[in-house]
Amino acid sequence: MKHVYRDRPSVFNCCWALVHRQVDARNIDGSTPLCDACAAGSLECVKLLLEYGATVNPPLFTFSPLHEACMGGNSDCVQLMIDQGAFMEAHDCHYGTPLHVACARQHYNCAKVLLNAGANVNAAKLHETALHHAAKTNNVDLVELLVEFGGDVYARDTLNKKPIQYTSVGSPCYLCLEFYENTPLNLQQISRLALRKALGTRACEVVFKLELPNRIIRFLSHMPPPVIELPSLSDNQDV
Repeated sequence: MKHVYRDRPSVFNCCWALVHRQVDARNIDGSTPLCDACAAGSLECVKLLLEYGATVNPPLFTFSPLHEACMGGNSDCVQLMIDQGAFMEAHDCHYGTPLHVACARQHYNCAKVLLNAGANVNAAKLHETALHHAAKTNNVDLVELLVEFGGDVYARDTLNKKPIQYTSVGSPCYLCLEFYENTPLNLQQISRLALRKALGTRACEVVFKLELPNRIIRFLSHMPPPVIELPSLSDNQDV
């Protein structure tokens, strides 16, 4: 194990000391070493701690390791924690679910990893959804991502406000939400949402096993369509 971290002695020494004492030791705030490693985005530390039995879902009242990874915008750590069984619907004491955190901190890649893994796009804390957080930050890309995965543009929080009411009239985010409020989803989008809802967290795994054309599989997986190679002008001239 030591040779893996020989180029990063400080990282190795810190983790090595922890795994040989108490891998789930708490600091003064109650966080575990895995929380701190996820917050720092140190994938090597996260892997080492997990290898030695760090608890993926420690009983915390603050942020879980997955919350911390989303807080720091560390999408690789987010993916690893999900792969290890991290609870995507766990609530912290402030934001709500990890998806709430990712959107409040405007970490698009973290939000996409969570959504692709089957996180509940309309999970609410005090009736506030991830879409409310995205609207408050005026992040159009996040708004579009959330709606694409089934975000409810009509959801109301405890102040009886919809996401659009947290944007400035005429702003790009306002216009985006106004469009989605007035434009129903097409049949393709509805079908994709229904399928992903039925499959839940297994969606990505199952979709790729379906005997469907690559273009449809990519659509169901929220991936860009395949590139179509058109014949060049020179090829036509040769003919």
